[in-house]
Amino acid sequence: MFHAFFFGASAVAVGLFVYTRSKVESCEDPTFTIFQRSYITIYALAVAGDWLQGPHVYALYDSYGMTKHQIELLFIAGFGSSLVFGTVIGSFADKFGRRNNCFLYALLYGVSCLTKHVPVMEVLMVGRFLGGIATSILFSAFESWLMHEHNKRGFSDDKLGVVFSNAALANSLIAIAAGYVAQFAADIFGFVAPFDVALLVLLLQAVLVLTNWSENYGDEKATTSESFVKAWMVIRSDHRVLCLGLVQALFEGAMYTFVLEWTPALTQAAPIGATIPHGVIFASFMVAAAAGSSLFKILTRHTRVENLMRHVLLVSSICLSMPLVFPFNLPVVFVAFLVFEMCVGIFWPSMACLRGAYVPEETRSTTINIFRIPLNLIVIVILYQNFSMHTIFQCCAGFLLLAAGAQHVLYSSPRVTALPVGKSAVHGEEESL
Repeated sequence: MFHAFFFGASAVAVGLFVYTRSKVESCEDPTFTIFQRSYITIYALAVAGDWLQGPHVYALYDSYGMTKHQIELLFIAGFGSSLVFGTVIGSFADKFGRRNNCFLYALLYGVSCLTKHVPVMEVLMVGRFLGGIATSILFSAFESWLMHEHNKRGFSDDKLGVVFSNAALANSLIAIAAGYVAQFAADIFGFVAPFDVALLVLLLQAVLVLTNWSENYGDEKATTSESFVKAWMVIRSDHRVLCLGLVQALFEGAMYTFVLEWTPALTQAAPIGATIPHGVIFASFMVAAAAGSSLFKILTRHTRVENLMRHVLLVSSICLSMPLVFPFNLPVVFVAFLVFEMCVGIFWPSMACLRGAYVPEETRSTTINIFRIPLNLIVIVILYQNFSMHTIFQCCAGFLLLAAGAQHVLYSSPRVTALPVGKSAVHGEEESL
């Protein structure tokens, strides 16, 4: 069954990709093509450095004799570091440069990879701290650099959605490839080998960032504390930005929790004694996400991103409620998870475009990192508390329902533009809803 769904999802993803390439992305400006290729190449290397580490983190800690409690503490340390230190260092991009912060991402994550060679709890903890900071940079500085450069070079607004969609597609494909590469390296050289491969990829990304990207900033003159104050004032004074932050935190909180819980959910739904093919399932999820990123380009030709996300969030909530409604029906639960991953593929470019429309340029990185504070709190609480799987999926479905409500408020707000992708909504003309 799982293999059949994988091939089916792959056919859908390929079909959508071919269609969008021929119908949506036709007649591209050669200058834009070069710009997009440069960004996606470096971004793909950055996410590859992250994905290569994921499959064998737990296995490596376990091989070092770490207890389950110690491993949980290491994971909590990563999210806690992203919450506390990552929020501050990630915001440095606005003052000290987005390109510099992208280079810092590779440096910090590279050192984190090196710590995996030392089977000492304290050293591994340092690695998790550095990895948490790097994650905050990954999800803010790259996007902020792209937004500034895209606008500075005068590319049309609709092209921005194409870049974000193709970046999300690349992310999904890199995840599949990284899984195979990491497994190959681990089979030959041991569980630490994937982290060495990630280190090499991160070094290449660092070199390409410094040699191919120009620098850009937010508000260079503002101190870090002033940037936080400005970002916080924007969130407080503009309820649309607040809604975006809530949607991002609630959706990503549910998504990261889902990553931890899909295995027990599918195991429970499977017949007693049956085993599930984790690698095939993960690949299926990534293919579904890739299909979603292509579907985004099609759907946004017919509706506003604000409107699209209302439906995506509602469908996501229904999908993650399936383990509660049909806990022992494996096909229903698995299909629901595939649809949820397709929603994830739509979510990434949609939210990037919305942040580009509503979040001010001068504090963009700082604001995005503030959005990640409640996300990290959600994951830390769920990791720390020993909730049952039933309770966890109740929380996830509830988070997504609340996110749909916040998105509806954003959609219904006055002075919102029709939002050609990437257009600033703050200065747009009022649109009748």
